[in-house]
Amino acid sequence: MVLVMSEEVRAALEARQPVVALESTIIAHGLPRPRNLQVALELETAVRQEGAVPATIAVLDGRPHVGLDKEQLERVANEDGIRKLGHRDLPLALSSGASGATTVSATALLAALAGVRVFATGGLGGVHREWTVTQDESADLGLLARTRITVVCAGVKSILDVPATLQRLETLGVAVAGYGTDRFPGFYLSDSGHPVDWTLRTPEQVAGVMRAQDALGEPESALIVANPVPEEEQLEPELHARVLADALHACQEEGVTGQAVTPFLLDHLVRHTDGASLSANLAAVRGNVRLAARIAAAWARG
Repeated sequence: MVLVMSEEVRAALEARQPVVALESTIIAHGLPRPRNLQVALELETAVRQEGAVPATIAVLDGRPHVGLDKEQLERVANEDGIRKLGHRDLPLALSSGASGATTVSATALLAALAGVRVFATGGLGGVHREWTVTQDESADLGLLARTRITVVCAGVKSILDVPATLQRLETLGVAVAGYGTDRFPGFYLSDSGHPVDWTLRTPEQVAGVMRAQDALGEPESALIVANPVPEEEQLEPELHARVLADALHACQEEGVTGQAVTPFLLDHLVRHTDGASLSANLAAVRGNVRLAARIAAAWARG
């Protein structure tokens, strides 16, 4: 597989300058037009303001791109038929010449192959509720168990089974640390209600853990830096609990199953919180992108 790296990303990696990987699913599938392109450009600008180079990742015409120019970003944002690609879909997309936006797992894989060590996203996928019945678990977890990358996120989506996800990450050997907190964040919420065992407080501390990972060698697993959305920007917890309960009931009543569950629940939250859940989501992503850039800079300094 030949990765297509933008000249800016290639030059930054060769010069050991900080680079931050960004997923493209939020552009193609997470936001309405034209806001999606505005947010994509805003996130890239935030990375640059912190002194790092953004590397938004997508597959275009069967070629994996690490770093997109403005025309390519516009294509991902506006073109109909852009697929949603997990890492399992990459061989199919590449061989068929398809175009697609990359999810967490596909972005992490392509970033690692390109030599980009830090990746910023919103919330991870995880173990779904009623796992004992459905056996439904995000591919993010298995991929992160075998990919050396640092993922800055706001925890896992609160529609998931958070304690089961934390247990699964422990079983898979994926390191998890709260950033400035001993509580695991809940995506829309600053605190999911569950603790984390380790707390890191500066980008330099995160970079130190990354170096320790390399010194230890195998296994090639990820480091998850769980960065909570600020309390003043989180979704009001009582509203979140009430709307999520309604969403889960509606999901059951309408017989929604499988891959359709997550988009159904997220859409329900957006509509029944008057967009407040989307605002909290974007606040989390913005904070994660800036922190990731600072971590990448600390990592680059060696």
